[in-house]
Amino acid sequence: MKRLSLVVLAGVTVLAGDVAFAQSPNGLVGGSQFNPPLPPPPPPPRIEVPVVPKLDEPSRPVQQVAPRESFSDRIIRCLDEAAAAGLGPADRAAYSRACANR
Repeated sequence: MKRLSLVVLAGVTVLAGDVAFAQSPNGLVGGSQFNPPLPPPPPPPRIEVPVVPKLDEPSRPVQQVAPRESFSDRIIRCLDEAAAAGLGPADRAAYSRACANR
């Protein structure tokens, strides 16, 4: 009895599946202006082998750009430069603003 019910259930499932696909003439993907085909997949990423340093090759020195000093350090330096140039207080303020923003 159990085998018979499984066979009947499998047959109904197959028939129901055929009916569902029979309703759509195009299948599941593409075929009409409202359901265009899927775009092609993107190309795979390029895989590059990293350069492995050799044991007997001298290492190259790492060159890094010196970090920029902080804004307060630049203001202090510019005020010192303005005072050394003999500028007055109003001229020092204008000079330090222009100098620190360079």
